[in-house]
Amino acid sequence: MTGLTVIFRTPSQIEADVVRGLLETHGIRTIVSSDMSRTPFPLAVNELRIAVHDEEADRASRIIASHREESGPGRVVPFGSELEPLERQIGYRFKDRGLLEHALTHRSRVHEDASGGVFDNESMEFLGDSVLGFVIADMLFRQFPQHNEGQKSKLKASIVSAASLARLGERINLGEFLILGRGEEKTGGRRKLALISDCYEALIAAIYLDGGIEPARTFIERQFASLIQEARRTGAHATFTEDYKSALQEWLQSHDRGLPAYRLAGEIGPAHRRLFDVEVVVNGVPVARAEGKSKKEAAQAAAKLALDRLSSER
Repeated sequence: MTGLTVIFRTPSQIEADVVRGLLETHGIRTIVSSDMSRTPFPLAVNELRIAVHDEEADRASRIIASHREESGPGRVVPFGSELEPLERQIGYRFKDRGLLEHALTHRSRVHEDASGGVFDNESMEFLGDSVLGFVIADMLFRQFPQHNEGQKSKLKASIVSAASLARLGERINLGEFLILGRGEEKTGGRRKLALISDCYEALIAAIYLDGGIEPARTFIERQFASLIQEARRTGAHATFTEDYKSALQEWLQSHDRGLPAYRLAGEIGPAHRRLFDVEVVVNGVPVARAEGKSKKEAAQAAAKLALDRLSSER
């Protein structure tokens, strides 16, 4: 009976996917396994093991070695380097890049992975939200001593709104690096503002866990500097919120199209983490749909997608 030989080990899901894809393009069937985390909060990256049938082990090892050493336009990207552009964008290099992968992993990817070695970023999102809230509160406390508690609270809520986080995430092209399931990928997950916003908070958590509070503070201060500056200049709420619903309506009117209508297509998740799915319809035809933490946020996201889609068709 043919046995199995482990020919590759890695803590990186991306690296495991690269190796698995490489071997399977050469006709070598692979089996991926991992040890499930025994911690209640699985932030430590587990080791993933790639095994092949014994008779394929030598050939598989040679293929992996040759692609590590190749150069020129046909070379395989060095393992782990897929995330280097994001590290350059955020100005932070991870000691444990597995934390960054964890922050980028949406639950749709976990649902499609049979190895048991993939975890979604929802717990990291929770932590990142707390770190972000602390740092912004500290900044407002120091920079706006004349504001009372209520004013600071309102200012903080506007600065860390989901719309602001999504726009900041778009600035660093965060959507390009999301690790999604195939279904979410097909439905435009990389452009969903709710996913980008959540991932942005998880990214803050990853920086904090990897380097401590100071690198996280540096990242947040740099990213939110323009919002703080605008709040100082105007004394008003500073947000990245844009009225995409109005912009869509104006575009439709200027092109002799009907007015948009918005309808709730569904609700997802438990009560404390509810996501609303809103669809925008023009002349009875569904044009786009998006998720958000509120109906208003989802409608704005759907309007943005509809505006992008309709304007690109012309």
